[in-house]
Amino acid sequence: MTLFEKLRCLFTFGQGVALPLPEIPANKSPFELFEQWFTDANKSGILLPEAMSVSSCSIDGQPSSRMVLLKSWDENGFVFYTNYASRKSQELSENCKVSLLFHWGVLQRQIRIEGVVRRTSVEQSEQYFHSRDRGSQIGAWASKQSQKIKFSDELTIRDKQFSEQFAGKQVPLPEFWGGYRIEPHYMEFWQGRASRLHDRVCFEKHADTWQIFNLHP
Repeated sequence: MTLFEKLRCLFTFGQGVALPLPEIPANKSPFELFEQWFTDANKSGILLPEAMSVSSCSIDGQPSSRMVLLKSWDENGFVFYTNYASRKSQELSENCKVSLLFHWGVLQRQIRIEGVVRRTSVEQSEQYFHSRDRGSQIGAWASKQSQKIKFSDELTIRDKQFSEQFAGKQVPLPEFWGGYRIEPHYMEFWQGRASRLHDRVCFEKHADTWQIFNLHP
């Protein structure tokens, strides 16, 4: 982070950004603005700017949220990976509607995304799985994500078990593990400003067209 960026963070933190967002062209894609903001977050020195909250809702209406890492994105959506037997996966199979939230407090910016979720292809999941370090690959097999641990050493024993099972060979992609892609229909870009007169620039998809509008803070 440059000295200027540090001073800017100190000056704006908790007070909002002094200058409003520039005018957004009517034909601008929300993905272009996302790329610009994500690049800014990367340059700022924020730890894990790719961290995002994923909120799902069970079939009986109980919402839940958790932090995951964005692994890739393009105009087709935003991708993360997880255990398909986890609580979030169960909820996503019951209700495909989902929301994401990126919050970069030191920059006084956040992005809200709403859409539907679909599984990535096995090929895409496998490609990403084998790009992970070996320990994380073994860990995917060892962890019964979201299930209760039966005894104190259970996870350690399972980790050792799969380490020995796959010793000297490639760790295969578990059939219960893979990616999700969130296909957005709504994206909101929030930038803090002084006196809580924040900017809220919204993109809403109708058919194949994104419409832009602003909301009161």
